[in-house]
Order: sequence, then C-alpha cells, then structure tokens
Amino acid sequence: MPTGEQLLAETQQLKEALERRPVVDMARGVLMAAWSCTADEGWEILVWVSQHSNTKVHDVAKALIATTQNEPLPAHIEEHLPAARARWRASRDG
Repeated sequence: MPTGEQLLAETQQLKEALERRPVVDMARGVLMAAWSCTADEGWEILVWVSQHSNTKVHDVAKALIATTQNEPLPAHIEEHLPAARARWRASRDG
C-alpha cells in the first residue's frame, strides 16, 4: 500500500500533467493546421523532436505555440523539425 508521501507525490505529478496537457494539445493543433497531420501524428512529431533535441515535450510545445505570435523557435528545436517533418511524410507515403 502506498504511503502518504507517495500518494502526495503522485497527486502532484497528476496535477502537473493536467496543467501541461492544454499546451501540448495546442501545439498538436498547430502542427495539424500547418502540416495537415492527425492529432496522433502531431503527438509523434512532438515526441520525436523532444527526444532528438533533448527537450521536454512541454517545452517543445510551448516553443511551437510561441511561433504563432512571431516568436522564433529556439535553435535546438528548430534544427530537428525538418527531420521530424521528413520522417512524418515518409511514414505517410509509406
């Protein structure tokens, strides 16, 4: 049985996940609009960029959303987007 401390930590993690989800969902929407991908494909693109740029998915998502306000992407994220797009397109053309 989990301890009170473990339950508190789990509750905190769930709270953080609920706070971050809208940002990730908005970024998926940005990708869906820009690249005509599905929501699942948008998620896969975010995860791929996250893994290859060594950046949390939430931070990649925030950076993508910021581009809708004419903010530049950080270089360490921007350098991985072309490869993510090429990978996504290749999987679609399959």
